[in-house]
Parts: sequence; structure tokens; C-alpha cells
Amino acid sequence: MNSTPVLHVENVDLVREGNPILREVSLTVRAGEHWALLGANGAGKSTLLSLLGAFAHPTRGTVEVLGHRLGRVDMRELRSHVGHVDPKHAPRSPLTVWQVVLTGLTNTAEWVPRWGPTAEQVALAERLIGLLGLSDRRDARWPTLSQGERGRALIARALMPSPRLLLLDEPATGLDVAGREQFLERIDILQRTYPDLASVLVTHHLEELPPGTTHVMLLRDGCCLAAGPADEVLTSDQVSKCFDHPIRIVRADGRWSVRAGGPDRSRVG
Repeated sequence: MNSTPVLHVENVDLVREGNPILREVSLTVRAGEHWALLGANGAGKSTLLSLLGAFAHPTRGTVEVLGHRLGRVDMRELRSHVGHVDPKHAPRSPLTVWQVVLTGLTNTAEWVPRWGPTAEQVALAERLIGLLGLSDRRDARWPTLSQGERGRALIARALMPSPRLLLLDEPATGLDVAGREQFLERIDILQRTYPDLASVLVTHHLEELPPGTTHVMLLRDGCCLAAGPADEVLTSDQVSKCFDHPIRIVRADGRWSVRAGGPDRSRVG
């Protein structure tokens, strides 16, 4: 296993139009770790994810992605080695699931003319489509897919370049209960299939955390309120402070849920 951290963020500030969005944020993600960025709307989660995905530079501090420091590397080239799942991804053409997954190799929204995948690349695409539970939808056109199916297809697409890092920005947004559970089941399978893959997931709903989540950062008003192993960070006290509301955290069968009420550190299961 590569000993270099997959991500290393140190004392990062990000200011836009004079407004501080992130303040003194530090984070280190290693191979095989699965982090969640948790916080209320406007806490800075997606902004931090944009730094981790090499889409933005910090105003102050340092960000290293896959061992490369932002500001000293070709950002576009670096992004091609990061599996970024963008729920807003929308090809203009009615591509099939199979085609959408393969566009992960060309890093384009559309099928590239006069380009064709190798036999090995086709085999990988088929394997990932099966892993994400989409084999029976392989030839379905993008406009006919449910939101949950699109999300899982985009994860397969992000994995085509065999990245060491997978970034997911609120992947369960808009899913019904069945879609959310199918998504979480496939993420669990994915994490067990690729034990060295690191991931960072953004959400503001604890119910959307995969059971394999190993670490959590709580963000409030652009600042890190707490960060570390999930069981140490996800206490009722700390989550209540993060969301500025009395919340009781319950964990059962590896999943987290929220109850109204005052802080209570007890856990179930």
C-alpha cells in the first residue's frame, strides 16, 4: 500500500469576494479510509470537496492531492486521476449506461467520435456495471434512468480510470427510500471490493452515511468542529453543536440515525 496520504490539507483558508468560506481547515485521508464531510447547508462541505478534487485553489494553506501540491501541478491532469461523482452530470445525447460508464476513460460528458475502448476496458466497464447493480440496465438510455440508477452509473464511470480516490457530493440527494438503500448497499460492496480505495462523501443527513464510513469531519460556518474516527466524532453533543440543534444520535446495525431531543451519548448495536 502506498504510504503517501491520498489527501493532505493543512491550515487551509478559502476566501471568495472578501467572504471567508473555509477557515484553518486541516485533513489527512489515507488509503482505505472512507470520510464523510457533515454539516448544515452553507457549512463549506462542497467547497472543501472542490479543493480535494483539484477544482479550486486555497487562498492560504496547502492542499496535496495524490501526493501533488495544488499550485505546482497541472490541475486538469490531476483531476483525471480522481474519481469525482458529480450528480449534475448530464450528457446531452441519449447515451446508454454502458456508454456513460466508458466516458469515464475520456473524461468527457459525450462519447468521443472515432474513439473505441480496448477489450480490457470493455471488460472493466461490464464488471463495474455489475458491481453497481446495473447489469439489467446496461443498454438503457440515460433519459429513461431513475435518479438512483444515474447515480450508480456515475460511480461506475468515476471508477473506470482505477482512481485511488473517490469523491461523492451528496450522492443520495433526491432519492426515495428504496433508491437510497440500493445506493448504500452498492457502496458497501464497492468498499469491500476495493479495500485500498479512499473516499470522501458530502452529506448533511446521517441516514445517508454508508455503514463502512470510517472517519467524519463536522463543519460549521467554514470551520472544522471535529474530525477523526466516526464513532468518536458522531456523538450527540458534537452533532448538536454542528447543526445548532439538540439531536440524539443512535447507531444500529452499522447505520446512524437521528432523534430529536437533548444530547445522549448512548449507542445501540
